[in-house]
Amino acid sequence: MKRTATFLSVFTILLIAAPAVFAQEAAAGGGGGGISWVPVAKALAMGFAAAFCGTAQGRATAAACESFARNPGAADAIRFALILALVLIESMALYVFAAFFIKIT
Repeated sequence: MKRTATFLSVFTILLIAAPAVFAQEAAAGGGGGGISWVPVAKALAMGFAAAFCGTAQGRATAAACESFARNPGAADAIRFALILALVLIESMALYVFAAFFIKIT
């Protein structure tokens, strides 16, 4: 537990310090010829969105199946809630997919 807390603390400090480091490099005249990280960020965002959407859809479907088994009389309401939830979850992935193709400069 203590090791995890230490790791998270160091990681957080690095994330907080990163913008200042990059700002100092650009101010010193070292920027301009480096790598464009926009495509990498887009790919990571799409990967995270796909992974978390898949996880969320799996959990929603499992919960709906359990609800069907417990209360078959409420199948119509459960089915509506499930479809609405799946649409909203999938829309997040579609928004990221659309942003993936928009050029961010």
